[in-house]
Amino acid sequence: MSDYIHKSYNKSLLLYHFVCPIKYRRSVLTDSVSQTFKTVCLQIEERFEINFVEIGLDDNHVHFLIQSVPMNSPKKIIGAVKSITAKEIFRLHPEVKRLLWGGKFWTSGYYVNTVGQYANEEVIKKYLQNQGKSKYTKLHRNQLKLF
Repeated sequence: MSDYIHKSYNKSLLLYHFVCPIKYRRSVLTDSVSQTFKTVCLQIEERFEINFVEIGLDDNHVHFLIQSVPMNSPKKIIGAVKSITAKEIFRLHPEVKRLLWGGKFWTSGYYVNTVGQYANEEVIKKYLQNQGKSKYTKLHRNQLKLF
């Protein structure tokens, strides 16, 4: 279980699940590269307000469960992680750069989802509806728009 992060005027528990594919879907995560990857991620934790709750390596992509503070957007978090890990892996394992044809380590995209410790969207809706003594009124519900 993750712990709350306490700052001067706030308390937060923000968890994100990221999935990042390796460029060209190459299988470059050998045992030594994986160990370097873990070491680099733990060094990132020391310098940034990013906590790696879990890191899962698959054949050609990586799963991260990351906790951070509200000031760090998901884009900023994964940007830092992808940038630093790629530079360090290329520096420490030049054979990986050759396998990726001298290009980038990561694809440009990623998947991100928030992770709730106590509830999902439906539980939160029911909680809101049962608050107070009067009848619940839905003031606004954002609907997905195509354009």
